[in-house]
Amino acid sequence: MAAPCVVMSELVVKLNKVAESLKLGDFDQSNVMILQNVTKSFREPSCRASAVKAVFQTLLQILSRSLDEIHAFYREDNRRSLDTCLQLTSECFRCQRNACVQCARNQCLMRDLGFIDVTTRILQLLPRLQLVQTDSALEAFRCGIQFLGNLAVGNQDCKDDIWKHTFPDTFLNLLDHSDEKAVAYASMVLFTCLDGEKVGEMLLIEGGLAVAVRLIRLCRKQPELDWAVLIVTQHFLKCAELVEKMYAKLNNQERITLLELITAELGEAGVGTQESAVPVRLAEFLASCFQDKCKVVLTLASDSSAANEEALIVIRLLDILCEMTSDQKKFTFLQSFSELLKTTVELLKEVHLTGKESKNIFTPTHNFSEMETVSHPAVGFKARLIRLTGNLCHNNKENQNKVRELDGIALILDNCSLDGNNPCILQKGNICLNVLEQNKQNQEILMAMERRGMADDSALREMGFGVEERDGQLLLKPIKKDT
Repeated sequence: MAAPCVVMSELVVKLNKVAESLKLGDFDQSNVMILQNVTKSFREPSCRASAVKAVFQTLLQILSRSLDEIHAFYREDNRRSLDTCLQLTSECFRCQRNACVQCARNQCLMRDLGFIDVTTRILQLLPRLQLVQTDSALEAFRCGIQFLGNLAVGNQDCKDDIWKHTFPDTFLNLLDHSDEKAVAYASMVLFTCLDGEKVGEMLLIEGGLAVAVRLIRLCRKQPELDWAVLIVTQHFLKCAELVEKMYAKLNNQERITLLELITAELGEAGVGTQESAVPVRLAEFLASCFQDKCKVVLTLASDSSAANEEALIVIRLLDILCEMTSDQKKFTFLQSFSELLKTTVELLKEVHLTGKESKNIFTPTHNFSEMETVSHPAVGFKARLIRLTGNLCHNNKENQNKVRELDGIALILDNCSLDGNNPCILQKGNICLNVLEQNKQNQEILMAMERRGMADDSALREMGFGVEERDGQLLLKPIKKDT
């Protein structure tokens, strides 16, 4: 096996031959084969480590000559084939891509020589070529994006320079491409380049918000595209102002997608010890959205299509608030939002009354066999409201008292019975024991209701608890369920 310095000398000679040939307009297949050998050589770490500046200077000449040829293609009337030129461009990108792998020195050399500018200009032209040079133009397009991705990995200077040359216009075009692989590669480049400072720039630079909105649309259309999801959950969600402005631009379906991503992020944070990336300001915004729009969920009583998107948004907002208030200390401040608790209890009251007025999705059902085929979005909504109420009352006497003042104790008990439209409502009722726990006045209300015959303790017994009077004191105690 030849020494790395010998191999590199041979590569310089071969690349110079290609460059000289291209100056004469000779785009033939032999030049492509020479570049393929260079690409293969750069798979070896020793070759990458021994690469000399002359190699990259010649590669840039070849890439620039390809750019000139593509430009000429548009200026001339005669639409000659660009196939060999595009193959050469693809191979040049592959060669550059391989040279970057775990080699900061080569990354910096290519950045300093101007590869990012030439590559970006080619990527701006290639989509137009696909109308007449479909396969070869697409291959060059994909390889060019991959090169930028490898150039950015682990190199802050390259990330910053790529951002400077591509944001926002080039990224908008790349993310809007019809080829899913190209879009995936572009998402990877964007994810690699992003940091907190650049997310902030998206609010300031014209077109920045459009890139953010396009990412949400990608998440909706291509949910399997991990890079797009990671951009939203690991970068966008950390900036409340960006999310708020995005939310205003999104249609209802896209808002649902965004809210589902927030729910997923909160769920992951709740499983481990890592704190959620969602900032406090964003939690406040989402709570406000729920309070403003929650009544729209009542339209589901008459809308059997289950496609009411505004109501679905309310349901997703409720899911988020339930997650935030479930043992995530960062969001305990939501307990101080008295209007949020009031809105939740009053909505439960309206939903409960709506279910009694006529038979609809909010009407309790004991026919569980029918529910096996039902997938209505409002299924479980009352259980979620009870869960949120209980979370907001956890170790918070002021909120417990607020529920009593809103006549919420009887309301909650009335809804804690077996209901096919609200599976697991008894478990959610367990959470709402928070309303009674260590609150003598609330326990007295419950006991007085039982004495007057206005309520019995069957709901509590279903949950495994009972209320007992002993020495003038009301005690909430666990009991064994009947078998």
